[in-house]
Amino acid sequence: MIVNRQQLSQQYEELGYFVIRNYFSEDQIASLRKVVLTFHELWKADNKEFYQEEAFNSSLITGSQYLSIAERTELFDFISSKKIMDVVDAVIPNNPAFMNTQLFFNPVNPQQKDFWHRDCQYDYDVEDQMRVILETQVLHLRVPLFDEPGMEIIPGTHKRWDNEEEYNVRQEVNGKVSHDSLSGGKKIALSAGDLLVFSADMIHRGLYGLDRLALDILIFDSASDYVDYVDDDCLPTQIMLKSIVDPRLFINTLQLKSMACA
Repeated sequence: MIVNRQQLSQQYEELGYFVIRNYFSEDQIASLRKVVLTFHELWKADNKEFYQEEAFNSSLITGSQYLSIAERTELFDFISSKKIMDVVDAVIPNNPAFMNTQLFFNPVNPQQKDFWHRDCQYDYDVEDQMRVILETQVLHLRVPLFDEPGMEIIPGTHKRWDNEEEYNVRQEVNGKVSHDSLSGGKKIALSAGDLLVFSADMIHRGLYGLDRLALDILIFDSASDYVDYVDDDCLPTQIMLKSIVDPRLFINTLQLKSMACA
C-alpha cells in the first residue's frame, strides 16, 4: 500500500490523528505479535503485583531485559521499516527521533476505568501544558496486535486548549471524574493490521475490552526537548544499526543524546 503523505499530513494537521486500515500484512502482525508476547509474558511474571492491581501498559519494549538480540533487532527493523517511516515522514519531515515503545493491554481489575488525558499532563502543570501542546510534537503510532475497541479521541485538541467540559473531566474537578463521557469524543475501533497515528498531547483515552494488546511507537521532533526521556538500553547497538536499512530515527536520537552530554 502506497501512502499519500500530503493527505496524511493535512489530516493530522487538522484533526491530530489518522487511521490507515489493513496497513500491515497478516505475516507482519504475526511476527510482531510473537516478539511482543514474549516480552509481555516475561514482564507480567516480573511485575505480578503491579499487573494484578492496576497496570494497563508497560514500556521499554525494545530494551535488553526481556528480549534477545534477535528479537530486539526484529523490533528495530519494524520500527524503521518503510511503512513506518513513510508515515513518520508525513507528519515530522525534519529529523524525527525515536523516544520509546509502550504496550497497552486490558487491566486485570474489571472495575478499572479508562480515562481521558493528555500525555503532557504527567510532566507539566496546567500553564505549561497550554504551551507544550502548541510548541512540541510527539507522535503515537499504535499497532494493534489483535482486534480491539481502540481509542476515543477529541479531534483538534492537539492544537487547542480544553473547553470547560473537557477540563473538568480531565482534571477531575467540579464533580467530574476522568472516565466520564465527553460530548466531543470520537471512538475509533481498531483491527489487527491497522495503524493509528495520533498526537500524544491531544485529549484521548484507550478503550478496554476484547483481546486488547497494542504496540505504540513514540516519535518526537528533534527540535523538542525530549531526549532525556529516552532510555539508552532501548536504543540499538552500533552493530544493530549497521543492519538497519533506514536507521534515521535512532541516529537522530543518539546524536541528540550526544549533544546533551557535550
